[in-house]
Formats: sequence, structure tokens, C-alpha cells
Amino acid sequence: MTQEDRQRMMAEAPIPGLIARLAVPTIISMLITSFYNMADTFFVGRIGTSATAAVGVVFPLMSIIQAFGFLFGHGSGNSVSRKLGAKKFDEAERLASCGFFLALACGALILALGWLFLEPLSRLLGSTDTILPYTKQYLWVILLGAPYMTASLVLNNLLRFQGNAFYGMIGITSGAVLNILLDPLFIFGFHMGIAGAAWATILSQFVSFVLLLAGMKHAKCIPLRIRHLRQVSSVIGQIIGGGLPSLCRQGLGSLATVALNLAANPYGDAAIAAMSIVQRITFFAGSMVIGFGQGFQPVCGYNYGAGKKERVKEAFWFCVKTASAVLLVLGILGFCFAGNLVAVFRKDDLEVIRIGTMALRLQCVSLPLTGWIILNNMLFQTIGRTWPASILAASRQGLFFLPMILILPPMIGLIGIQSAQAVADILAFLLALYLNRKLMPKL
Repeated sequence: MTQEDRQRMMAEAPIPGLIARLAVPTIISMLITSFYNMADTFFVGRIGTSATAAVGVVFPLMSIIQAFGFLFGHGSGNSVSRKLGAKKFDEAERLASCGFFLALACGALILALGWLFLEPLSRLLGSTDTILPYTKQYLWVILLGAPYMTASLVLNNLLRFQGNAFYGMIGITSGAVLNILLDPLFIFGFHMGIAGAAWATILSQFVSFVLLLAGMKHAKCIPLRIRHLRQVSSVIGQIIGGGLPSLCRQGLGSLATVALNLAANPYGDAAIAAMSIVQRITFFAGSMVIGFGQGFQPVCGYNYGAGKKERVKEAFWFCVKTASAVLLVLGILGFCFAGNLVAVFRKDDLEVIRIGTMALRLQCVSLPLTGWIILNNMLFQTIGRTWPASILAASRQGLFFLPMILILPPMIGLIGIQSAQAVADILAFLLALYLNRKLMPKL
């Protein structure tokens, strides 16, 4: 499909079919990525509770890597889609190139600092003395992949925002499937333990990176040229502005996980492992909505840039209704089978199952509300409303969760840890409702 055909599709195709066409590849990518995150936890869970907890401890650092990938990926991608809608192709090329090369440099900096402060970082993330050896083994290897893991997220978003989500799906899912295959081979076949899971992850991510680069070329997307870095000062504001909500959302999500690990620390490795498992399960449910919203964003950005605001509103409400219905069904199923889902990961540890079951049920109660939160966040971000988008992105894991995880456990004990996310989701839903009512009359 030529660039002109893609632009015509964005501007004229019926909304439900257009979003389905763009969203299905991203939903598949998100589901498979989520599935391989759970596969890591599943295979490491065969090693022991402390090893399972170590994967949860390192998860915030991986979220930080993703946060900077989303900062440059969403920051450049959102602007690229609007520039294409406005027919400003040279500016779109500068934005795409600078976003990619800045992400590579940022990933390299994370690698250097992480290796330099490996043990203090492991403890800061929430390691106990028993978890620490596993954390250091896993974290050292994961950091090695930081540069291309960050850049891969930029490539995926550039493909998606230019209407080529299929090639992004191929790159992401190929790496995810390879990870699932390599996990048991490295952990048990080569007797590498938890380090084997980390090597499987970074090798698979490198394969994704190479395939995404190939996808950019094959789809005839905007070329990435290093010479555009000389003009980085002219576009850095747009990139940071467009990506700041993603950095807030993902960065505060990382901080929230650290706070969760530290709050669960007094209750032992079983509590940390249980909450790590629940995070993986709920991320699997939420990943479908994120994938669906990623199908909405290029439609939103292109039509907003082209002045077709009625199509933006139509696309938004279609996505909200569909996502909320799906999450309601998933929330009911998750509530009913919470114990069975947690037991898949640590079937021989009854304490992990007990703690995880209650936490998962509480989060399933608020799960149907998260579609409204996520899609409003994506709407604000894509149309360039940086500050409302950033506030909303920060609300769920930052503005509301962090106070809850600090206040509730001292007041009501373990149940405070298990319920903190559900309370934060309800408050974030109310904030999104308020911000949406202010925006819609203007749109």
C-alpha cells in the first residue's frame, strides 16, 4: 500500500472497520508480549518463590526501559501522524529519525548506569537478602539489551502511527514466541537458572529489533537518517511534549511497582511473588485494551491533523464502548477463577495462592473502569493536549496508587496492599470523567 493509499484510508474508511484493521495486529502484539511476560514468571516459578519474586523486583527497571522507549516512540509517532495528516512530510522525517536515535542513546545510558550501580539498584527495587542473588543475575543480563529494547519501541510506534501495524506485529510477536521457546531451553536445558530467562529475553528482543528495522524498510515508511540529529533542537520539544504522558504513565508504573514490592517486603517473599503474579495477569487483561487503543491513535492523530474532528469523536466512542464490554467480561471471569489463575504459576505454595487470589479479585472489580482511563489518556495525548494527558497518565499508578500503597497497609495490613490498585483505579476513573467533560465540547 502506498503512502497516498494509507492517507486515503485514514481519512475516508468507515471507523469500525478501520480501527479493527489497525487494532488487530497491535492487540495480537500486546497479548503475545504479555503472554511471554507470564511465561518468564511461569518458568522461573519452577525454580522457587525467591526467583519468582526476583522477576517481579526487576520488572520496574524493565518498565523504565519501556518508559523511555514510549517517550521517544509516542512522542515522535504522535507528531508524525499529525504531520502526515497536514502533508508536512519533511518534518515527519525529522521527528521519526530523532526519536529513534535518541532512544538508542538513552538505552545505552541506562545500561551504563545500571551496571555501575547493580547491587544498590537491586536493593532499591525491593530485593530482600534472599531475593538479591537472583535479582543481580537477572538484572545484569537484562540491562545488556536496554539500547535496542528502547529503540524497538520507537520502531513499533513509528510503524503503527504510519498505518503499518502489521509489520510491527510481526516484529514483536516473533521475538515473543522465540522467548517462550528459549526460556525452558536456557533455564532447564542449559541449566542457566534465572540468568537463562534473562538471556532468552534479550536475545528475543534483539530479533524483534532486527525484524522491526526490516519492516520499516519493507513498508516504505519514513526513512531514518542520522543526519537529522543535527536538527534535534527543532523537534525535541514536540517529541518530549508528545511522549511525556507515556513517560509519566510508564515511569510512575515502575515507581508504583517498587513501592508495592517494598510494602509487601514485611510479609515475606510469598507476598512479593503473589503481587508479581497478579501484575502479570492483570497486564494480560489490560494489554487488549492498550492494543485496541493503539489502533485508535493513528486514526485519531491523522484525522485531528486533517481537521476531521467528528471522525475523532466517532472513533473514540466506538473504542470506549467496545473496550468496556470486553473488560467487564474479563473482570467477571478473573474474579470467578482467581485462585486457579494464580495457582498456574506457584501451585505448590499455598501462601502465594492465598495472597494472590484476594488481590486479583479486588483488581477484577475495578478492571472494567480501566478502558475509560486508558482511552481518554490516548485521546488527550494523540491530539497534543500534553498536560491533561500527563496528569491522567500519572493518576492511576502515581497520583492515586502511591498514596494508597503508603496509607492503606499501615491502617489495614495486607489487605491494604491487595486493594490499593482497585482504589486507585476508581479515583482515576473519576478524574478521567471530569477531564473528558471539559474536552468534548471543544472537540
